[in-house]
Amino acid sequence: MGFIEIKELLKVFRTKFGEVRAVDNVSLEINKAELMTLLGPSGCGKTTTLRCIAGLEKPDSGDVLIDGTPMFSHGFVPPSKRGIGMVFQNYAVWPHMTLSANVGYGLKLDRVPRKSREQRVKQMLELVGLSGLERRYPGQLSGGQQQRVALARALMRNPKVLLLDEPLSNLDAKLREKMRFEIKGIVNRMAMTAVYVTHDQAEAMVLSDRVALMDSGKLVQLASPDVIYHEPANKFVADFIGTTNIVEGRVEEISEDKRLVYMRTGLGRALCKVRDPAALTKDKPVYLSIRPEDIEIVNGKQEATENTYTGTVGERAYLGNLLYLFVNVDDIVIRAQCHPRHAGNEGEETRIYLDPEKCVVLPS
Repeated sequence: MGFIEIKELLKVFRTKFGEVRAVDNVSLEINKAELMTLLGPSGCGKTTTLRCIAGLEKPDSGDVLIDGTPMFSHGFVPPSKRGIGMVFQNYAVWPHMTLSANVGYGLKLDRVPRKSREQRVKQMLELVGLSGLERRYPGQLSGGQQQRVALARALMRNPKVLLLDEPLSNLDAKLREKMRFEIKGIVNRMAMTAVYVTHDQAEAMVLSDRVALMDSGKLVQLASPDVIYHEPANKFVADFIGTTNIVEGRVEEISEDKRLVYMRTGLGRALCKVRDPAALTKDKPVYLSIRPEDIEIVNGKQEATENTYTGTVGERAYLGNLLYLFVNVDDIVIRAQCHPRHAGNEGEETRIYLDPEKCVVLPS
């Protein structure tokens, strides 16, 4: 049983254009001291799910349990009684209060004695790297510092659960990367149970113990970042997480030991490793997915083998630490990652090899 349990959560928004199922019967469990990310494109239901956990939205049906206590089915538990701390996208710090007053406001409401409150504020500011800035106002702080203020304030009352709603989306790229590690480090040191909402796949991969990927209100896949990346459940997951090549095809033949499958694709015949033999039948429409880093540019002297295809370099994309070659094989463009000093030029013929162990067969 998880520390947070989401049970068949349904939230419908009714508009003049009809009903929208923002969260469509989602069920999942979040373990104690786990950092789980709700990931997906805009409108997938991740923020609505988070707001239901927080008590800022009431579901049409289903329930949320925190530490075994129902939040809706046995009477509505207000946000202030749920033992949560929340960090919003827009920081939500009070501009007329000093940094110290912002962070200590919750303890003031709890009537914690001033001396104890000041000591606790000092400890928390040290934790988030803001010591010495106690008397500054939010307008005198950078975006990253304001986000640390919001994080410190959310943690001040030792919440059972920390909820973060796209907290880094307003920061520049370098600061976002730095803050990812800071948030992860603080959550780990405090052994917090945390739910983090983002549409940024890099954030999800770096921060998460597990990722809950959502689409159109539904939970599509729940797994660790490496499983989500290497063993996507379907075409949507493969395409949303990282960069991949997706080629349509049909099952042509399955090996006797059920380990390998031959597909007929626009590239030609392709050999792939089977991960779920029970889901495959002859002539079934499927997709082949393979990451650019798993494609090898074949030296012209090497002998051709299965999964080797000849094409023409259409474009080169130089990114400093790596090079993408966009290889045209008939009417299909395959993106291959190679060393930045690779000499292949646009318009040149080249061969590519798709490692069968890295070719993922996805349901149509």
